[in-house]
Amino acid sequence: MPKRARQTPEINSSSMADIAFLLLIFFLVTTTIANDKGLFLLLPPDPDQLEDLDIKIPERNLFKIQINSADRLLVENEPLTDTDELKGMIREFVLNNGRDPESSDNPQKAIVSLKTDRGTTQKKFIEVLDQIKGAYHDIYAGRAGVSNKKWRELAADHTDPEDDRLYEMGRGVLPDGKPEIPMNISIAEPTKIGG
Repeated sequence: MPKRARQTPEINSSSMADIAFLLLIFFLVTTTIANDKGLFLLLPPDPDQLEDLDIKIPERNLFKIQINSADRLLVENEPLTDTDELKGMIREFVLNNGRDPESSDNPQKAIVSLKTDRGTTQKKFIEVLDQIKGAYHDIYAGRAGVSNKKWRELAADHTDPEDDRLYEMGRGVLPDGKPEIPMNISIAEPTKIGG
């Protein structure tokens, strides 16, 4: 009797594409995408919606920081090589309260202005912006009598009433709800490279 060639059983793969498609949809729907990274910045309104206002800010109330396309800093028209010095300079400027005639009148009027060139790297921009915000957080933490790390925890979580009290103390919240020392940061439109 002749031997028959043994046939290998085949798996029906006609529905494999359907199963793969259903799995793909399942994972797309159930996967959460972490989107909490980035900078929290209040963007300016559309230029067409702006009114032409001529606001005069005294020069002494502006703390000017410029970053050129080579990522070099110019702070108050003086070169600065160490970015870490910036935090202390800003704290001193904001808390001047009119003592130094070359510095801010009071914390409410103090404005930190940051201007970059179009060639400035994002890394340098964020590094300087972190120093600016860190200076304000140091001020708030000092007023609340806590460490900077504890202050950042207070700012992130408002579930504990005691933490809320410390947070409001640090910010110096006034009866109208505005902070006594507002975080006045002006980010100017970048200048063109070489211009």
